[in-house]
Amino acid sequence: MLVSLIVFGVCWSRNIKESRFNIAGSVEVPERLVRMAQADNNSLAIIVKNEADVPVAIKRIVNPKFPVAFSLGEKDLLTENVEGDLKIEVQINNHGQLGVIKQGDIFGAAAGVVHSNDKNVLVQADKTMGRVQLVRNVKGNFFRTAAR
Repeated sequence: MLVSLIVFGVCWSRNIKESRFNIAGSVEVPERLVRMAQADNNSLAIIVKNEADVPVAIKRIVNPKFPVAFSLGEKDLLTENVEGDLKIEVQINNHGQLGVIKQGDIFGAAAGVVHSNDKNVLVQADKTMGRVQLVRNVKGNFFRTAAR
């Protein structure tokens, strides 16, 4: 009887320690984008999506300093069931809208798929829509831009 209580206690404590969702890793930005990514009032959104491309967890970090270590747990989940292969995407912006990539936003993703308890996940935020810049040395039209 005593042995069965001890085995039950060990199994029960192991279940408490291992949650069903706990992804950890870091987000890195290349040197050419660090200044833009660390601008005031920017937010970093770490989005975990399932195989159907539906967000299942989101974590937001305001005024990030890169590289950023992150951990997503059950409190970050948007849904009850997290099964199968997952992918992680990141967006860095100052407008706060997720899923909308605007001029000046930085975004990226982890290479390959992740699973619900992976650790040391590396996410590269290495893409940008660029910045609107005025064309230099153009006479007479202040509003011409390089995006033209």
